[in-house]
Amino acid sequence: MSVKTSTIQVRTEGRTDVIDLTTTVAERLKSSGVKDGIVTVFVPGSTAGVTTIEFESGVIEDLRKAVERLVPANMHYDHDARWGDGNGYSHVRASFLGPSLTVPFVSGKLLLGTWQQIILVDFDNRPRTREVVFQVQGD
Repeated sequence: MSVKTSTIQVRTEGRTDVIDLTTTVAERLKSSGVKDGIVTVFVPGSTAGVTTIEFESGVIEDLRKAVERLVPANMHYDHDARWGDGNGYSHVRASFLGPSLTVPFVSGKLLLGTWQQIILVDFDNRPRTREVVFQVQGD
């Protein structure tokens, strides 16, 4: 079994910014030379997450609204009271989404559904440069 790890830097706007990583993941997979296995996409940090979605404006806006209903930005967070950085909500949002996603692939092709894309969601309250880690495992 082979394991290939690479990283990229992604500039985000924060505030539930949604970035499509699907093409980048496919490119990293191709350059790895691994044909069958799994690829893990991971974002270090505690205010962003990775998942899948249909990457179109309506669903993206629906996701943003749902996240706001689930974890409102404009309420008291003990994190903010302690640190004064105003991003307590972003930590909670990211914990629900999770920092990684694993996708199987066969013959070098990601086994995603027709309308399924891999996304990074940055919940922080300011623009960031995010590192994204790709780890390809397989034969």
